[in-house]
Amino acid sequence: MHHLFTRTLLASAALLLAAHGAAHADIFVSSEKDNTILQLDAEGKPIRSIAVCQRPRHMAWAHDKKQIMTACGDSDQIGVIDVQTGKLVDSIPTGESPEIFALSPDSKTAYVSIEDGSQLAAYDIAAKKPLFSVKTGAEPEGVLATADGKFVFVTSEVANTVYKVDVATRKIAGQVKTGMRPRRFAISPDASELWATNELGSSVSIIDTAAMKIKQTLKFEIKGMRAADITPVGMLMSADGKTAWVALGRANHVAEVDVATRTVRGLALVGKRAWGLALNADGSRLYVANGLSDDMTIIDTATRKALKTVPVGREPHSILIN
Repeated sequence: MHHLFTRTLLASAALLLAAHGAAHADIFVSSEKDNTILQLDAEGKPIRSIAVCQRPRHMAWAHDKKQIMTACGDSDQIGVIDVQTGKLVDSIPTGESPEIFALSPDSKTAYVSIEDGSQLAAYDIAAKKPLFSVKTGAEPEGVLATADGKFVFVTSEVANTVYKVDVATRKIAGQVKTGMRPRRFAISPDASELWATNELGSSVSIIDTAAMKIKQTLKFEIKGMRAADITPVGMLMSADGKTAWVALGRANHVAEVDVATRTVRGLALVGKRAWGLALNADGSRLYVANGLSDDMTIIDTATRKALKTVPVGREPHSILIN
């Protein structure tokens, strides 16, 4: 009995700790039209609004989550926010209209898609200076840096192409045609597979990163809905690489995909034009930014049901979870 009682106490303590951790998670949402980043608690209750640069879009953690970096499309810079003070404390000038960026594993370099220049540009964050740029097809958007720091991938919406950039040589090391209008990425934990959403193809291209060839195309269908209205953009993969969540844009749903079988397990109904996605630490909650309904939907991942939808400013773009 003593051992059983001890195990029960330990299990209860673990559950309490997990619940405490989940309850104290902070959610950060960039609002393009309010020029702010809204901070909320795990249940979606607003904590504060942080004034930043003009049109904040994509965000990333820096300095062990003490700072948030955000691409400010109308300020032509990456803004740096101190999380503790809630202040914009620095900025890195970029080319015109930055949207998506990725940081190198050591957080010293920012790789930014510069739409107007049809290029992927690398910036030295400390020196605030350009390091190099690589020409891409027109309207580059999605950017992903590999965990080993050796490669950066970038989409071109107009060329329907994904490019693989070798960081050491600063040159394109490979490219592959995708579906129509590729937007964002997710990568498998072992970096062997790159998934790219095709907004106008109602699909995801699954790419062999070594060979830079399409392994498979996963098409999305929703009963009673036209393919043209299924516009996948945002996407993420679970930490174990078994599940991909794909935001289906104007279809107002998020798809849960079994990575191994390439099948859709089910759909979650969310707000209008779902793009930005984030999972909490234990994967029990999915947070979805709905750009046209100006809100965020919180999904229970076990049931794929919306727990609640909360307002998060005008045109929410991206979500980070602390």
